[in-house]
Amino acid sequence: MASVTASTTPTTSRANSGSESGDVTRQEGGAPSAGEAAPEAERAADPAIEPRHTGSLSRRMIMIAAGWILILLTVGGVALDRVLTNQLEREFDNRLLIPLNAMLRSAEYVPGWGVEFNSILGDQNYLDPGSGSYWQISGEGYEPFPSNSLWDDRLVVRDVDAVEPIFYDSEQFPDETLRMVQRTIQLPGSDVQWQFVVAQNREDIDSQIGTVRATLAWSFAVLGIGLFLMAMAQTWYGLGPLRRVREAIARIRTSGYNRVTEPLPLEVQPMVQELNALLAHSEKQAEEARTHAGNLAHALKTPLTVLNNAAHAKAPDLDEAVLREADVMQRHVDHHLARARAVGRRATGLARADALASVEGVERAVSRLYAHVRFDIDSGRGTQVAMERQDLDEVLGNLIENAAKYGGGSVFVTVDALPDSDICEIWIEDDGMGIPEKEWDDIFGRGARLDTGKPGTGLGLAIVRDVVQIYGGEVSLAESEDLGGLLVKLSLPRAP
Repeated sequence: MASVTASTTPTTSRANSGSESGDVTRQEGGAPSAGEAAPEAERAADPAIEPRHTGSLSRRMIMIAAGWILILLTVGGVALDRVLTNQLEREFDNRLLIPLNAMLRSAEYVPGWGVEFNSILGDQNYLDPGSGSYWQISGEGYEPFPSNSLWDDRLVVRDVDAVEPIFYDSEQFPDETLRMVQRTIQLPGSDVQWQFVVAQNREDIDSQIGTVRATLAWSFAVLGIGLFLMAMAQTWYGLGPLRRVREAIARIRTSGYNRVTEPLPLEVQPMVQELNALLAHSEKQAEEARTHAGNLAHALKTPLTVLNNAAHAKAPDLDEAVLREADVMQRHVDHHLARARAVGRRATGLARADALASVEGVERAVSRLYAHVRFDIDSGRGTQVAMERQDLDEVLGNLIENAAKYGGGSVFVTVDALPDSDICEIWIEDDGMGIPEKEWDDIFGRGARLDTGKPGTGLGLAIVRDVVQIYGGEVSLAESEDLGGLLVKLSLPRAP
């Protein structure tokens, strides 16, 4: 093989748009310049610079905490109120059973008269009219036997057979609500079912229940306020690392720091790691851009110097010099444009191409130019590489065309030569004269041509190497064992 050239496989260029940035300075002692005001207006108008937000994270957390606090305190307060209220009522009812049991122990049936007590009930409240404590015994066919505290009133009892004591409230008196206990007893010697009833004014128990509820209300109110304040403090403290990340990013933008190095909680650390990786990636891209710009400037400097000297000297071969040096500058520009396109497409992070489909497409194009060359392709189906199809076509176009141009008439392409490897290797072999091993590294240099007798720019393998390295791959040369010519090994990462 004598030299390498750029591929004749057509490629589709993509327009890249960008915005230039520069340092903004403030004039001494003056108002901000138009250049300073422009970024502010740009940030206000461009939603990509000032993204839309979905509300405050702090407010969202505080509102959720406040909602749960309100629900839990309400449910807990109602439950505790019912427990305490029922406990007070049970104690009140137990106190009503004391005089009822005393009545049952001392009650006797007197034929023709009714019921009388064989002992005096000692509670003075049942003797004072309107005291709020009452009892009454009633039976079918007999006048009710009331306590003195009822005076001329009578208790209205339920018509039930209360073998066990039953408790209920009654509002039969307009000025007071009574809590009543009733039990049905058949006294010895009597065929009548006697209703024994004890009643007590609910004023005392209602007062106790009101005191309990008031205590619960202000206690739970204080507890709720305390929990809400604690939720606010917890939110402020919990989101503190995010504020520190924001401050660190601001320092990166304003003071020249290039990493977030502050120790942060485990939950935030992955985000910081991704941020630092993004910063490193941006730095790498910026450094690559500066390097390529410098390389391009350096490459164009010599042709421009030659043209400048020839023009000033009014050289007779100025026309030839212009054409020659313009061709050199065009090659350098094409090289750097190809690399810039590959970098831009790689930045999307979604590069994926079918290796076999690309090889077959390039083979169809090259076979039209070199009809006398026999192409053989060996591959398994479905081999995907992490590279844009356009860049893969350009790389394979250079390599396969070189093999067809400088080989002896046979080109053998193996796709995925090492199927068990983590990388996909594509081998391009020819039956030409090959290249001496000592010159394998030199052939990747820009403008390197071993056969100046054939047309070419000498940028083919240089472009191939740069584009492949951008995608994390590599290209190497070896001697073909099967065909005896040159073997080009193209190693590319597999697509996930």
